[in-house]
Amino acid sequence: MIRLAVVGDIGSGKSHVARQFGYPVFNADSEVAKIYKKNKSFYQKIKKIFPNCQITFPVKKEDISKAIQENPKIIKKIIKIIHPAIRYKMYKFIKKNKRKKYVILDIPLLLENKLNKKKDILIFIEAKKREINKRLKRRKNYNLKIINTLKKLQLPVEIKRKKSNFTIKNNFNNDSTKKSVKNLLKKLN
Repeated sequence: MIRLAVVGDIGSGKSHVARQFGYPVFNADSEVAKIYKKNKSFYQKIKKIFPNCQITFPVKKEDISKAIQENPKIIKKIIKIIHPAIRYKMYKFIKKNKRKKYVILDIPLLLENKLNKKKDILIFIEAKKREINKRLKRRKNYNLKIINTLKKLQLPVEIKRKKSNFTIKNNFNNDSTKKSVKNLLKKLN
């Protein structure tokens, strides 16, 4: 099994590109959402650390965003709580899909949290800043302050690009993206 990991800027379309490969995708953001909805242990830990925050179970992303907006420093505490659960879910995903030719890792803090391995093939998703900003503003939970806080946790885009084995230009056109992914898979085979 070969691990392909998509990396890039927030809003560059990493999840969209990851789905185009046609292989199993581990999407850390959707796993975090499941933890928010189903994991009472996570909720208890959050309540203990932030007793003054209006957080109920199931945990709502908006409540976490509000807490982060009020105190951006708490994001590191939240990551420390949720990171082990994501690491474990990724391990289970890889074990379950070990017979697949490829698995796709869509993990925003993959490099920062050292979840990658030496043999992983890193694919940088490149998109125009203007397009990224348009897409981010369309998100229902768009909040520039939180986006900037998240960006501070991430390696600079230039470093991600340099560390990557391949680049896919995402112009948010399905046909073009599918063609780029198909060409990349040909190079890998």
